[in-house]
Amino acid sequence: MPATPPQATYRVQVRPGFDLDATAAILGYLADLGVSHLYTAPLLTATPGSQHGYDVVDHRAVNPELGGEAARQRLLGALRDRQLGLVVDIVPNHAGVAVPPANPAWWDVLRRGRDSSYADWFDIDWDRGRLLLPVLADDPAALDDLKVVDDELRYHEHRFPIADGTGHGTAREVHDRQRYELVSWRRGDAELTYRRFFAIAGLAGLRVEDPAVFAATHELILRWAAAGEVDGIRVDHPDGLRDPGGYLTRLRAAAPDAWLVVEKILEYGEELPDWPVDGTTGYEALAAVGGLFVDTDAEGDFTVLDTQLVGRRTSWEDLTHATKLAAATGLLAAELTRLAALAPEVPTEQARMALAELAAAFEVYRGYPPHGARHLAAARSEAGRRRPDLAGALDAITRRLRDPADELAQRFPQLTGAVMAKGVEDTAFYRWTRFVALNEVGDSPAHFGVPPAEFHRFAAAQQVRWPATMTTISTHDTKRGEDVRARLAVLSELPGRWAEQVKTWMEYAPLPDPAFAHLLWQTAVGAWPIERERLHAYAEKAAREAAASTSWADPDPAFEQAMHAVIDRMYDDPSLHDELTELAAAITPAGWSNSLGQKLVQLTMPGVPDTYQGTELWDNSLVDPDNRRPVDFDVRRELLARLDAGWRPPIDTDGAAKLLVVSRTLRLRRAHPELFTGYRPVPAHGRLGRHAVAFDRGGAITVATRLPLGLARAGGWCDTALSLPVHEMKDLFTGRVYSGGETPLDDLLSDYPVALLAPPTAAVEAAS
Repeated sequence: MPATPPQATYRVQVRPGFDLDATAAILGYLADLGVSHLYTAPLLTATPGSQHGYDVVDHRAVNPELGGEAARQRLLGALRDRQLGLVVDIVPNHAGVAVPPANPAWWDVLRRGRDSSYADWFDIDWDRGRLLLPVLADDPAALDDLKVVDDELRYHEHRFPIADGTGHGTAREVHDRQRYELVSWRRGDAELTYRRFFAIAGLAGLRVEDPAVFAATHELILRWAAAGEVDGIRVDHPDGLRDPGGYLTRLRAAAPDAWLVVEKILEYGEELPDWPVDGTTGYEALAAVGGLFVDTDAEGDFTVLDTQLVGRRTSWEDLTHATKLAAATGLLAAELTRLAALAPEVPTEQARMALAELAAAFEVYRGYPPHGARHLAAARSEAGRRRPDLAGALDAITRRLRDPADELAQRFPQLTGAVMAKGVEDTAFYRWTRFVALNEVGDSPAHFGVPPAEFHRFAAAQQVRWPATMTTISTHDTKRGEDVRARLAVLSELPGRWAEQVKTWMEYAPLPDPAFAHLLWQTAVGAWPIERERLHAYAEKAAREAAASTSWADPDPAFEQAMHAVIDRMYDDPSLHDELTELAAAITPAGWSNSLGQKLVQLTMPGVPDTYQGTELWDNSLVDPDNRRPVDFDVRRELLARLDAGWRPPIDTDGAAKLLVVSRTLRLRRAHPELFTGYRPVPAHGRLGRHAVAFDRGGAITVATRLPLGLARAGGWCDTALSLPVHEMKDLFTGRVYSGGETPLDDLLSDYPVALLAPPTAAVEAAS
């Protein structure tokens, strides 16, 4: 652990249009908000126009579209002026190759092939012939559109190098002499000869297990860390690496003082490997916090509803097995073929299917010592149950996978992680729509909510093992913003009303895919009012990701037209619009309560809390790119100034109540970290105690309301109370002082559904 981990981070999606100078301009606001560190999207040179930065093309320089090195220096100066630190995002697994001229290393590989000094940078199977690039139209005559221009091979806007001495003759003849071969985009999934990030041909896998590649791709970042210009490093997608543990050991040795967190997605109950890191990027916290505000008693009702809507009982296990198997044999067929070739003792097709079945049955993203053997054994058992005809192949492959020195065993985990991501996150989450608030990265739709006792066990364990891990409830990868999920959680308290309403809507405005229709209606209610064009864009992406009624590869115009027609009716049909607006309005106040509760819990639980850009106010973002929309920081500055002038807003005013919670909590953490060094549940006494969650972090006490509709139906808190310390405690949000002992919750939570109690002197500092 670094000597001083951050107290709190704020994630900014730096990009063209909001560059490093624009980021520097908001640092005063971030300092006033209470964070200790700015946390940025990747800063290195990315594919021209990239809106996310995860497609790095040149590891030697700051992205010129962000302002380049000069803007980075200005940002550093502004950070020092505000006494803020910097956490940067790095991308070791892959590089951007969609625009070859932008990536000098890739350009040289295309030009020189195996003779390139960069040939070992990329994870390329050179033994399979020329390097395939899936850029052509799906047309046998596509190569006729090739041209030779300025000593380059051109295909429409695409540019490729020409090897020395091969540029004579027709464009087709020139093409046929190159170390690469341009092929139809449809051939990419099945035939590519380089490892990709998931199934994205424009992101080629890097071989950072090679010390020379590690050194070349990390030199600049590590130089910043050594100079004290970077305090923390967030590692993107370590599961894609050949040897994540070895990589992280090397990175920790090179940056011993950095706060180091990894984007490792843990499945339900899975433990982070004992890596030399400070923790994860917090998806397991997202699942625990979000689930705390879902009524676990409603699971049966939503299962019945889902069965009625789709006409059959859906098994999450069978669905995910099918979607993972489809991902392994379809989107990731090229990677599967490469692995099968490493097992020549097994007939090729049997090897492919055995590997695919094992990957589909793997219960976590990938196995790591010491638990990897257990996960492999479980996958072998399940694969054998489903495919007894493959017993011989499964046994032969499994024996190979148990040997850590075997190349097949080293590469197979890179496949299982990709299969999980594409099969579950990007497909099954859009197909099984029983209750979509749980269909989230790091969460599991099969686990319907998190009881308080389970949350307390999780948080206490985090305090012991990973006290400096990141916590979050929104990121650039979440499928729905935190406030959308918080409002959807209210539906778990209204299963009967929701079932009646959604059945009426689906009958009135039918869609031929009822599972997707259920997702669409839940999303609309959770984000309403949402701009029409945003909902259209979301629905098109979600439907194509589901790949049930339409897909990216083969869009179904009839289905998509029907889907867009349903969305238009939400806005244009007066009765439908009114009903949707009425239901959204009815659940919004309880949604606000859930939003404040989950935000406070996340900001105060063990770990380093991250606030994703803009989410300090109400935020109804959906999946990317929707969650990368511009943030109005001027509005946030003005509201924060009003709060600092003494204004205590009602819960329904512009999200200002959420800003109050965020700013006061972050300021307390920054000013008094000693109040957040332990973890102890604080039980609520009384018949409505299940509606409260409270814990003491070592001097700061968090109190939040859960299941607010049930609480209201019971007539409020009644006799429910908390036992507070005997000394005085002050609520940071209302300014009220409590003398300790049995404190009624109807007094403590009379203004807001949350409270943060601290010693009065500390509370006064946090308010200023």
